[in-house]
Amino acid sequence: MNTLEHNPSGARKVLLLSAVIFYFTYPARSQSNLPDGNGKPIVQRVCGQCHGLGFVTNRGMAREDWDWTVNRMVGYGAPVKKDEVPVLLDYLEANFPGPARPKGVAIAGPVEATIQEWKIPTIGSRVRDPLVAPDGYIYYAGQISNVIGRFDPKTGEFKEYHLKTPKAGPHGMTADKEGNVWFTTNSANYIGKLDPKTGEITEYHMPDPKATGVHTPLFDKKGTLFFTLETGSMVGRMNTKTGEIKLVSVPTPNARPYGLVINSKGIPFFAEFGTNKLATFDPETMEVKEFTMPNKDSGVRRITITPDDVIWYGDFNRGYVGRFDPKTGEFKEWPSPSGPRSAPYGMAAIEYSIWYNESGANPNTIVRFDTKTEKFQSWLLPSGGGSVRNMMASPDGNLWIANAGADKIGKVEIKKAN
Repeated sequence: MNTLEHNPSGARKVLLLSAVIFYFTYPARSQSNLPDGNGKPIVQRVCGQCHGLGFVTNRGMAREDWDWTVNRMVGYGAPVKKDEVPVLLDYLEANFPGPARPKGVAIAGPVEATIQEWKIPTIGSRVRDPLVAPDGYIYYAGQISNVIGRFDPKTGEFKEYHLKTPKAGPHGMTADKEGNVWFTTNSANYIGKLDPKTGEITEYHMPDPKATGVHTPLFDKKGTLFFTLETGSMVGRMNTKTGEIKLVSVPTPNARPYGLVINSKGIPFFAEFGTNKLATFDPETMEVKEFTMPNKDSGVRRITITPDDVIWYGDFNRGYVGRFDPKTGEFKEWPSPSGPRSAPYGMAAIEYSIWYNESGANPNTIVRFDTKTEKFQSWLLPSGGGSVRNMMASPDGNLWIANAGADKIGKVEIKKAN
């Protein structure tokens, strides 16, 4: 597999762990302040390598959440031996406890759906952002394993494309009309193009060193590629024919631009996870306009859009699903079934039904919200916890999901209404 680089100076050497460090920025405590116990030497040796010990000492979690966190860190390369994991978990649970995750709520309703999941080849990949491609394959990003994966729904076979730039952190995905798979890299800060026919990957690096955390890409009907940059607090536009990239900063500092949709008129809208705002920008001038949400504690990761150009969002911070009408500026919200700590994440719309994942619930759920009746229906995710960071509707009216914590991709087959 060949890789063409549109940055002669080479890729930036950014550790993949930087994304995690950004999410958990806590002042470090002295190692001597750690409580005594069998797990103390492990915390001192391992946790202090990549971030301050405040990551441990200034937070409390239930054992299941410490378990998830420790295993994710091992996936990132943390030097924890297999027999040390239970010792470490016992220590963390005893000294830094926290509330258990809310119980996932299953609600009956008129729609019949089944969920099937498949284990990906490389465990610990932090699989995310499934793409239903024109060729019928399902593509996904292996953020930790540094691969673009491909799944054949007909045969159940997987194929992995390894990226040339180390620790690039592949993230969001989309496809052009020719069937090329485009992806962002959250750590190496480039946009990549995979030609599925040849396996060739082309890299288009950001022209500004401040343009970091390239996140969600999406094509408009004209073939222009728009994207968000989470840690750089920017949005971008790319001419994929010439490779020209234009970037603009959003008005609110540290806004963390996240999920992105484009309406029927070609206008992009995006979420600002670092603040309680949604935003849009002019596709020509790139002028950004922000909309402040009613609750100051709101934090939205993903958004979706219905055929009437209304924006729907999951409030990750507060456990709500919400509606924003750009024409009127009005917001309306409904509490998610599993409660305020349900952490709505991946989201997609099928006509006027909103589908999303409650990533904070145990087990995780797949939720359907009927925008006409304003009623919920939900299913428990077979693989349990994890978090579905994104999902995509397929042309046949089903959903594809990627569960980052369970190393699985899945299909939500929506059969019929009763």
